[in-house]
Order: sequence, then C-alpha cells, then structure tokens
Amino acid sequence: MNAKPFLAIVFAGLMLSACSARYQTPVAMGGDDDDAVCLSRGNAQGSPEYVACRKDRDVQRNAATARADRRQRDLGEYMLNHPERP
Repeated sequence: MNAKPFLAIVFAGLMLSACSARYQTPVAMGGDDDDAVCLSRGNAQGSPEYVACRKDRDVQRNAATARADRRQRDLGEYMLNHPERP
C-alpha cells in the first residue's frame, strides 16, 4: 500500500478541521444553553428579566469573540515582527 495518498488525505482532513474550529462562537459561560441558563434563574420566557439575561449573555459572547480575534491578530503581528523566534 502506498502511504503518500493516505498521508495526504489525513493532512487535508486535519487542515480542514482546524479551519472549521477557528470560527466557532465561544460560549459565554460554561458551555450552557442561553435559554436554559436564563430559565434556570427563575426568569419567565419573555419577561424583562429573561430578555436582560439573554442580552447579557450575548454581550459576554461578543466580548469573548472579540478577545479571541484580538489574541489571534496580536499573535500574527508578533510572528511577523519576530521572525527569528519560532
């Protein structure tokens, strides 16, 4: 059996899986579902408290996404500015 085609397929699969994982939205707190978390806090669905809870979790998620993007950008800039360090 020729190992080169097999290795090429495995390598391509790894590259594709890394790309798909990069753009997953980070979860705001602990991997919980927003609806389940807000309902577990005793907020009735549609109430002002429920809406505020969902908005807070959305803000947290957006902040986590912005931090991850900023870290990625900073790492890229560091790598460009310091080519001597692997």
